[in-house]
Amino acid sequence: GSALDVMEIDGASSNSVDDVREMRETIKTAPARDRYRVYIIDEVHMLSTAAFNALLKTLEEPPAHVVFIFATTECHKIPQTILSRCQHFTFRRISRREIVDQLRRVAQGEGIAVDDRSLGMLARAADGSMRDALSLLDQAVAFGGKEVRSDDLMALLGSVSHQSLRELVTAIVEQDPARALRAVAAVQDRGSDLRQFCSELMEHIRNVLVAKMVPGADDLIELAPEELAETKADAARLPVENVQELFRIFHQTEEGLRSSQHPWFLLEMAVVRACRLMIESGGGGLGKTGAGPAAPTGAAPQRSRPASTGRESSPVRGAMPADSIPQPAQIAGSAPKQPAVEQMVAAKSEPADYTHPPQARQDAPLPGVNGGLQLSWEAVVERVHSEKPNLGAFLEETALVGIENDIVTIGYRASGGASMKMILKEDYQRLILEACQAVAGRSVRLRVVTLDAGASMPTVAQLRREREAVTEEQLRQETLANPVVQEVLSVFSGEVKEVRRKPAETVQQSGLEQQ
Repeated sequence: GSALDVMEIDGASSNSVDDVREMRETIKTAPARDRYRVYIIDEVHMLSTAAFNALLKTLEEPPAHVVFIFATTECHKIPQTILSRCQHFTFRRISRREIVDQLRRVAQGEGIAVDDRSLGMLARAADGSMRDALSLLDQAVAFGGKEVRSDDLMALLGSVSHQSLRELVTAIVEQDPARALRAVAAVQDRGSDLRQFCSELMEHIRNVLVAKMVPGADDLIELAPEELAETKADAARLPVENVQELFRIFHQTEEGLRSSQHPWFLLEMAVVRACRLMIESGGGGLGKTGAGPAAPTGAAPQRSRPASTGRESSPVRGAMPADSIPQPAQIAGSAPKQPAVEQMVAAKSEPADYTHPPQARQDAPLPGVNGGLQLSWEAVVERVHSEKPNLGAFLEETALVGIENDIVTIGYRASGGASMKMILKEDYQRLILEACQAVAGRSVRLRVVTLDAGASMPTVAQLRREREAVTEEQLRQETLANPVVQEVLSVFSGEVKEVRRKPAETVQQSGLEQQ
């Protein structure tokens, strides 16, 4: 129906001070039928500053018969003077289950035949908006009549069939690049939107991660029961690190599809990378857990000692990926084995000896002081971060284990397997070694090991946080010792909540102004 006393104004188009002044003239009129005259301003954050100022006086002393309703999705853009004179109600997004239930009731009332899968597709496309869901249902009825089928909805919404998505996911999990490429080709042949396909694939990977990390997460994954069962099955077969890396791969691909002239090729490269990721990590096949085979007890080789750790580690097999190196079984009565994985990398001019890694002395000195080699690993990480920020982020989680002659040993925690694989790439190895040589002033070699869970060596990120905490505490003590600050605290009975150092350029500018 319609109501003469309800006025809806589009704030995006009627956002000038003249529009507000015209509205102020009309609010003086009494309601024609109802008790109040209601003014609904949609997208109110689009009003200009002058328009808000013109509206402020009316909000302070509104007529008794007038009610203003402001609607916005960006409340932070509204001036505080306006917000302070309004009651604030936050509307949440409607869950997919609620949208499905409401659409089912509407369809039953209108005599529309629609299955659960089609209702789920409509709810997913509505993205939390019931109005959009009802509009899409109207379009589906106009498109296919009183019987709404999933095939018609896929054509209407531009989405990809669930079978196509399952085909690609299964190919990735089973490490079958050929099958994955055929799945992408089938999507392309049907004329589907590749960006939409990539987006739905990212949503599935997200659901897999949630199902793996949160037991009983049915309320966090809005899927039909059969789709939820498939998602949980994928979660049982994929390691967490691989799920996160898969999401990163397809997120980058989705961004690249926006501007690429060959989106099909870009998606093909992404699915091959995804399959190769599963192969290189040694996991992901049906029923596989990603763990490498254990070596026989009698075949366990004598491990070498990394510098400054005092614990034993297995020798490296350079021809094998880090995750696939066999882990010898524990021998009764022997010392605990510290690194389970060890990898040596070196500059091309001085290749590493993978078969016989150098033996560290029992009395190895502290990291950073050995054989005349002076090296600050933090400085190396900073140098790498300035040239390659994403590689620097991976190195933030490393700890300096020790230095023996020209070999620098760094370690990762067991949880950093994905980061460890990244820095073992050839291009990244070269950047790290160049940074080491620049800081040390001489050619060095690099060894990467996996640390025991109880290892006490701090990572670069931990050292930085500790240093920042000490600096912050020193700054706080200096501030509290300032006589002016003490006088202010005494007069106002206050306390210091936060201390921040003034930027250097601001300090210099203040000095110039005083001169």
